[in-house]
Amino acid sequence: MCTMTSNHSLSPAGKYQYRSEETSLFEEGISFCCGECVLQLFSLGLKVLGRGEPWKGGDYMTEPGGGQKVRLLKAGLQEIEEDKVVLFIDSYDVVFASGPKELLKKFQQTRHKVVFSAETLIWPDRHLEDKHPHFREGKRFLGSGGFIGYVPNLKEMVADWTGEDSDSDQLFFTKIYINPEKRVGIYLYTDLVMVVLKFEDGQVRARNVLYDTLPVVIHGNGPTKLQINYLSNYIPTVWTFETGCSVCLEDLRDYPLVVIGIFIQQPTPFVSVFFETLLKLEYPKNRLKLFIYNQVRETYFITYSFLKDHGEEYQDVKVIGPEENMDRVASRNLGLDMCRQDKDCEYFFSMDIEVVLKNKDTLKILIEQNEPIIAPMITREGRLWTNFWGALSADGYYARSEDYVDIVQGRRVGVWNVPYLTKVYLVKASLLHEELSNNDLFSSGTLDLDMAFCHNARNKGVFMYVTNMHTFGRMLSTENYQMSHLHNDLWQIFENPKDWEERYIHENYTKIMRDKLIETPCPDVYWFPLFSDIGCDHIVQEMENFGQWSGGRNTDTRIQGGYENVPTIDIHMTQINYEKEWQKLLLDYIAPITETMYPGYYTKAQFDLAFVVRYKPDEQPFLRPHHDASTFTINIALNQKVLDYQGGGCRFIRYNCSVEAPRKGWALMHPGRLTHYHEGLRTTAGTRYIAVSFVDP
Repeated sequence: MCTMTSNHSLSPAGKYQYRSEETSLFEEGISFCCGECVLQLFSLGLKVLGRGEPWKGGDYMTEPGGGQKVRLLKAGLQEIEEDKVVLFIDSYDVVFASGPKELLKKFQQTRHKVVFSAETLIWPDRHLEDKHPHFREGKRFLGSGGFIGYVPNLKEMVADWTGEDSDSDQLFFTKIYINPEKRVGIYLYTDLVMVVLKFEDGQVRARNVLYDTLPVVIHGNGPTKLQINYLSNYIPTVWTFETGCSVCLEDLRDYPLVVIGIFIQQPTPFVSVFFETLLKLEYPKNRLKLFIYNQVRETYFITYSFLKDHGEEYQDVKVIGPEENMDRVASRNLGLDMCRQDKDCEYFFSMDIEVVLKNKDTLKILIEQNEPIIAPMITREGRLWTNFWGALSADGYYARSEDYVDIVQGRRVGVWNVPYLTKVYLVKASLLHEELSNNDLFSSGTLDLDMAFCHNARNKGVFMYVTNMHTFGRMLSTENYQMSHLHNDLWQIFENPKDWEERYIHENYTKIMRDKLIETPCPDVYWFPLFSDIGCDHIVQEMENFGQWSGGRNTDTRIQGGYENVPTIDIHMTQINYEKEWQKLLLDYIAPITETMYPGYYTKAQFDLAFVVRYKPDEQPFLRPHHDASTFTINIALNQKVLDYQGGGCRFIRYNCSVEAPRKGWALMHPGRLTHYHEGLRTTAGTRYIAVSFVDP
């Protein structure tokens, strides 16, 4: 509980919102409502009653209690001068929208000695309902969470208190209010009803839609606490259109010890990229410990390879593999325990494997915010799907908050109090020893594990935040990920196009047009970077893993008509079910270049044939002169001359022009019919691989 006197301003809301008296009677919450953080905004005279004293007032969220507050108030009033006005408030569910000048003005306008907040429900004795006065407007029943009055009148009101700490404070004040003789000078003022944010110049207010008023003190009990958290993201100056977030760059920290929990729960693309990204985090690895839960056998080798190469760089590593048959809930609890049982651990950083963190400073940024639980906002590419909810429905599931889209799309930037986080978040270890000391935070009969964790945090008065002050990364789509190939990530061009591109497209591809990176080694032959080294390697390995190379004969049942005029030893893209993905590659990455280099020609990137050719000295070392049955042909080098093979190349006979040292990942693009009669030069050693596409039209 907090008391404030009339010659001082009131505290702001937002990240300095008060802690619940039900937990530790503000000892932990002092940093939220007192001290320098508040004085930066207001000159505040505030006294926290019962600081350092254990709470003995019961859990009156479900049963009566709170008498300890009356005892503390009665004693505290003895130290305050008689000519003062005192505001007595709960702390967890109150937001201040303005200062004492407006508050005192509105208090004086009531022309009463003591003013209580009012509420819709009567608590804790519904049998007293008929004894309450009726009003033409407003709410009938007294709420003890906030009241204001003159010191002499407040002293008189609590003078008769002799109850126990576990008795009901609200019942005590209610009996005074319903007694006509004692009620003189006591007035009820409505509490939180339907409110909307009202943005003023450099300030945010809450407008009471029902009564068309601008409350100074906003009190919301029971289920409205989530709405209070939402309002505190803005009121009074936490976030405004003029200033943005005013409290987001405080409380910087150095390098505390962090346990990173990595959870691989289902087949997921680009797992190796996840570990590459983890390795690039700008954070001392000797201040990190890893907890890895891997339920997918197919990713075991990737995890093992990462730990073999880099495990010793971290302070400690613990791995729970699929052979241990540990369920998901148990793994999450065990991860928290690894931090909880480590006296040096200060934070637990939870990451699901489908998280793609592109910001190397993510961990430092989150720690600098110094919040109980905080997540970097990440989104699914091209969608409004994120790792947080802005609001909850009545049954505890997803609901879209008024500001959700603006936050996701970056029109409002800051640190936001939210009711639900998932996929990636940072937890203070101090919470795991106190509010969240329960060893089973992730199980529930009806909720999934993330909803259960957030539900438990909310019930303990722990605030959760998400920050969109930086661009952090994205989330992979895992719904249609198949594990039937050697390199399954090659098939992700539709589901996760951005990640596919970063993995498989040449790093210089975007410079082709901007920096004129296209070369012309022969007339109307264009040479440009297309595939990354990894992309080339994965295509070759996928083909060799499939293994059904053609015999290089003219008879070929794979093609229309069954006859190949210029046969090669090859595997068609259709044989590995890659034709749809290959056409999208041609459409997205080849067509724009074709339309630029061959003005007036617009391709739909349809192909008659797309295949990988293998040249070996003892198998098929060369290809005789021929025309391609295509409008234009794409020829991509999949490995490196000298390193992988000797000889090879392509000679355009009409122009007596050869490309004898093709670069790995680079594509040759040339007309197929009539003009560009060509041959494949002899491979003298090793094995040469090329990917060929006959595009028409």
